[in-house]
Amino acid sequence: MKRVLLLTGLSLLFSAHELFLKTDSYYLKPNSSSELYLFNGTFDESENVISRDRITKAKIIGPEYNSNPDKSAYYDNGDVTYLRFKSGREGTYVAGISTLPNMIKLTAEEFKEYLEHEGLADMIAEREKKGTAHLSANEKYSKHVKALLQVGDKPTQHFATELGYPIEFIPLNNPYDLQEGDQISFRLLSKGSPLSNQVVHYSFRSETQNTTAEENSTRTDNNGVLTINLSDAGKWYVATIHMVESEEEGIDYESNWATLTFEIK
Repeated sequence: MKRVLLLTGLSLLFSAHELFLKTDSYYLKPNSSSELYLFNGTFDESENVISRDRITKAKIIGPEYNSNPDKSAYYDNGDVTYLRFKSGREGTYVAGISTLPNMIKLTAEEFKEYLEHEGLADMIAEREKKGTAHLSANEKYSKHVKALLQVGDKPTQHFATELGYPIEFIPLNNPYDLQEGDQISFRLLSKGSPLSNQVVHYSFRSETQNTTAEENSTRTDNNGVLTINLSDAGKWYVATIHMVESEEEGIDYESNWATLTFEIK
């Protein structure tokens, strides 16, 4: 899934990147000013900012805390979009941002290369099975990102809050109750229902080695649940792209991208 796509024609570089909601430290002090930021590219590098007109349903939720940041809370620096906020009382917070849909149109060859780079082997197989691999594709896509933050020392149940995005990861364990070597589980929801047999990628950036580990993959079970081993301390992510054939006129496929980030000490 690591990608810089060398596709011709349209400006696919702006669509074929994962979007991550991150922060320098996921451990914050109560009632303190902090910043989240959006990386559109890889977990380590952002290649462009996110325009304000595409950002929607921004939310930060914690104990007696429910914030819906407006456009004045954002600023850009280089290729990164920042979101300023002030934490409240101690507890586990969930923050999220969704983007409005965008469109791309690709030739059959471009679309296959795009699917290969994004690790969407199931869609490649489906197009071959249906005899549509030779056809061009119009795709509508949007991205939905979350981050889990620990304010102060007291973990709370807000980590499991559903934000109502078209696709989102719901943790079944609070990562701030866990440590290196433990396991964490997530339920993946699509339009509010568990999404089974979906490929999910995950990795982490080690604080001790200052490198990002090679990405691993798993699939959700029949209940939309996946479990990963927290093999090291650092900043972790889970990520997926759910692509389906569209019933909307003029659109062949619709994809929703989801990521969730958190930190393990």
